[in-house]
Amino acid sequence: MKVTAKDVKHIANLSRLTVSDSEMDKFLEQFNQILNYADILQKVDTTGIEPSPYVIPLNNVLREDVAVPGVSHEEALKNAPEVHNGGFKVPRVIE
Repeated sequence: MKVTAKDVKHIANLSRLTVSDSEMDKFLEQFNQILNYADILQKVDTTGIEPSPYVIPLNNVLREDVAVPGVSHEEALKNAPEVHNGGFKVPRVIE
């Protein structure tokens, strides 16, 4: 199936695009290349291959939820610029 200039104009109209005459040849070539590639893919023998919605196999990427020791209160505050009442002192944001 070949795309014609009429087809490109129709697609451009549906897309609300204006295609100049200088762009018409470029779009014709690109659309026809896409359709030629689709024709090549149609010829591939896929008998015995299960359809898959994913290109690559999916694996569970989550790790086990294991409790690990955290830092102590003093350790967490040791690099704080300012400490107030045992916590981080931050600038006031609400008047």
